[in-house]
Parts: sequence; structure tokens; C-alpha cells
Amino acid sequence: MSFAKWLVLAFFIGAASLANAMQPSVYSVDGVATGGYDPVGYFDHLQPVKGSPEFAAEWNGTAWHFASEANRSRFLENPELFAPHYGGYCAYAVSQGSIAKTEPDAFTIHDGKLYLNYDLAVQRIWRWDVPGNIEAADENWPGVLDDGPFGTMIGLPESQLIVSG
Repeated sequence: MSFAKWLVLAFFIGAASLANAMQPSVYSVDGVATGGYDPVGYFDHLQPVKGSPEFAAEWNGTAWHFASEANRSRFLENPELFAPHYGGYCAYAVSQGSIAKTEPDAFTIHDGKLYLNYDLAVQRIWRWDVPGNIEAADENWPGVLDDGPFGTMIGLPESQLIVSG
């Protein structure tokens, strides 16, 4: 192989390594955690509640939206209490050694902690063994952020896995 071909190959390997760099610690949509839903609202209403940019806060390098000033204040007093586990990435995906996006209506509150899932179908799988899945996810977190986006998981098309931050 010629030097030029080796150089091009080295460039692509380097670019692939950069693409596999650590993913953000908080999953966000358009730069807003939880897709703009109020994390406090999950606990107060047991359902997703859309937040507003009017009641925004910055925490852990990401913007968070809240439905009210009171919710924003409660969150900022103790963000670890309200923020979804595993940075808002799909908890089941993390338990399987990967990361994936989440949907606001696919959530579980277990032992006072918020867990989000890819969708309602994955949430049903997650709920078959919540304690076992949490144990596996805890072992994988946050290492899955370093592993890059190329893991695959049954039920999640590779196109839906997080590929870049």
C-alpha cells in the first residue's frame, strides 16, 4: 500500500476515533435535557409535564426546562434527586451496555429515582426486572459514554442509537 493510501487510512481511523469520543453525560434534544420536559413534574404529577424556556436552568452542562419557578427552585436545591438516572439516556440500553435516546412518556419512578426508556415497548422490557436492570446499568454507567456509539441492542435500530453528541 502506498504512503498516500496509508495516510488516508490513518486519517479515517483518527476521524472515527474522534466520532467515538465520550458522549455527553446528559442526553438532550436541541440542547435541552429530557426533551424540554420538567423532571420535577414526573414526581409531582406521575406523568411528563412540558417545561418552558421561561423557567430554564443550567445544570451539569445542559439546559433544563421547568413548568414553574417553584419546580426550577426545587430542582436546583437538589438536582440529583430529580434528574433522570444515567443522564436521561435509555436506562434499558445502559443496562445492555449501550446508549439510546428516550421518549418522555416512557418513564419509571423506582425507589425515588427517575428512569427514562427509549419507548413504551422498551419500557415494558425494562419493567420485567427493574432491580436487575438497574444493577446492570449501574455497572455500565458511565463507562458506556466512553465506549462510543457502535453498540447494538435488540429492538433498537442502530440508526436510533446516539451517534454523536
